[in-house]
This record gives sequence, C-alpha cells and structure tokens, in this order.
Amino acid sequence: MTHRLPIRVYYEDTDLGQVVYYANYLKFIERGRSEYLRQAGIDQARLLADHSLAFVVRRVEADYLRPARFDDLVEVVTTLDEVAGSRLTLTQTVDRDGQTLFSARVTIVCVDLGAMRAHRVPAHVRAALGRPEGA
Repeated sequence: MTHRLPIRVYYEDTDLGQVVYYANYLKFIERGRSEYLRQAGIDQARLLADHSLAFVVRRVEADYLRPARFDDLVEVVTTLDEVAGSRLTLTQTVDRDGQTLFSARVTIVCVDLGAMRAHRVPAHVRAALGRPEGA
C-alpha cells in the first residue's frame, strides 16, 4: 500500500529565504505516516488506550535533494518496506510535480509505554498492513 498526502507549504514552514526549513520535512513525513496508518485502519489512539502501545521513531535516514518553497503544493508519499518483530520500516518522499525533493527511510518501533520497552507489532496491526505473521 502506498499513501499520498498533499501538503501546501505555508509561510510558517519556511525560513527567511522562503525555503522549507529542514526540520519541517520531518513534520511533513510524520503526518504522512499517521495518515498511512489511519488509511490502513489502524487507530493509534485506540492502540494507546486499549494496549498502552505506541509507535515511536527509532531511526531516520534523510536526504535533502531540492528545496520546496513558500506556496508549493507538495505530496508526501509513504510506502511500507518491512514489518519485523517490533519495528516497521518505511520509505517516505516529499515530491513536487513528480520530482523528489526529500527522501527518508524511517524505522518506527512499537513500544509498550507502561514498561517502556519494545513490543512485537500486534497481529491485528500486521494484518491491517497486509503483513500477517509469517508473511
């Protein structure tokens, strides 16, 4: 499954040169991951309330390729690469008019917030992502 999230670049997203401030790409891809999980039918608020589980970022490998500017319409593209144990690995890009401006490989980990330890991705989450146990 691939998810696409359009985002308009607002003045608040930019630096003095009206170029997207580098840290804001991380905010854009966070929104993309959240919407990706929502589209897959994963209710993160329910996962937290019912099981004390949450996804946290473990690693981000990012490449800043071209600048996005004030008033651009960009698209965050999120694709799941792997589900293994407690982690999900995703590829995310921020594109404009078919050109990749930013790309990242992101590893998120399912964490039991009560114990503050990694927790295997629940079977119902794996199934929602199309990655059932053993697949």
